[in-house]
Amino acid sequence: MNKQLAAPLFAAAISISSCASSDEARNTNPAPCPNIVVLDDASRLIEFDGEAETASNIAYTAEITNVGIGCRYAEAKPIDAEIAIDMAFGRGPKGAAGEKVFKYFVAVTRKDLEVISKSEFLVPANFDGDRRIVITEEEINKILIPRASAQISGTNFEIIVGFSLSPEQVIFNRSGKSLKFPNLK
Repeated sequence: MNKQLAAPLFAAAISISSCASSDEARNTNPAPCPNIVVLDDASRLIEFDGEAETASNIAYTAEITNVGIGCRYAEAKPIDAEIAIDMAFGRGPKGAAGEKVFKYFVAVTRKDLEVISKSEFLVPANFDGDRRIVITEEEINKILIPRASAQISGTNFEIIVGFSLSPEQVIFNRSGKSLKFPNLK
């Protein structure tokens, strides 16, 4: 970087960072964000077209490949969280070209206890032409988690994500027969 440009940029960064009051700095997150977990039984989906559960009868697949969370909270205010969910979708031999819509959920729970809230979301995957794999990132920018007091931290809560599955799809996932995507990196 040009040294003549670097000095003014450095000075601007210092002046911007010094704008936060010392009270604001003391009232930042008292503890970490809630845990975010992918429900193992709902982390992947395989949709078959045909009676036999074989690779040749696969219409579509879906897998949650990664999740991330960011949050902020101060005093007794609710936790304001945002999450990112990386997903991979596949079209098998029995899948049609075009758009396929998948459904997933996000639930907020008290750690190891009851569900506080749960929402479902739709995500389209576009399999135009010969396209067989679609990779996407879904972002949910506003999850508010109430807290009873300032002493309740994010570690008292969990955010759970997964695909909305039929009972048969859950049984298939639990059977250990679920196919996984190859390394997509």
